[in-house]
Amino acid sequence: MHTLWFLLLAVISASYCYASRHLRGSHKSHELANCFSDQDLAESGEKVAQRFVGHRMDWNKYSSVKLVEQLENPEKRKRRKRNPQVSCPNYEVISKGIDISERSISPWTYRIDVDEDRFPQKLAFAKCLCNHCISTFTGKETSSLNSAAVNQSMLVLRKETCPHNRNMYTFRIEYLNVPVACTCVVPLY
Repeated sequence: MHTLWFLLLAVISASYCYASRHLRGSHKSHELANCFSDQDLAESGEKVAQRFVGHRMDWNKYSSVKLVEQLENPEKRKRRKRNPQVSCPNYEVISKGIDISERSISPWTYRIDVDEDRFPQKLAFAKCLCNHCISTFTGKETSSLNSAAVNQSMLVLRKETCPHNRNMYTFRIEYLNVPVACTCVVPLY
């Protein structure tokens, strides 16, 4: 009888040791599966990103992503800007038919923000052209209203080095407030 108990105990302990080794090994392979080399990221960065957020994630739903191509290739724009503003304009120079960013009494322009450790690496950020808003009566900047950025919370991936291999990278999900437009607000006296 003792021999049977001893044999049963030996089988249980052997199977436990095998299972624990097998689980530890699969955990390591799972960690390795989420780490990527520079070459992996360069060749298929979009596919790598999809592994972290799912295949249904559409980066192009964010205007900040879509605008990058238009800003980098102005000839592809549907409407060509005649004279893009870089400073606060007078109301007289604002005309109909131009982009909403230029017709606003809180006009803005876009710049491309580049971050090599973020996916997407390039995002269009709005930049208010005026500190205050333009009066529709005088056509000049007025201190009765301030120009303020409107932010959109956007899911991005932040690149980090893998803890077990400094030559490989993984990503963590992060939310970033991206300025997408400007509006007029009452000052905070």
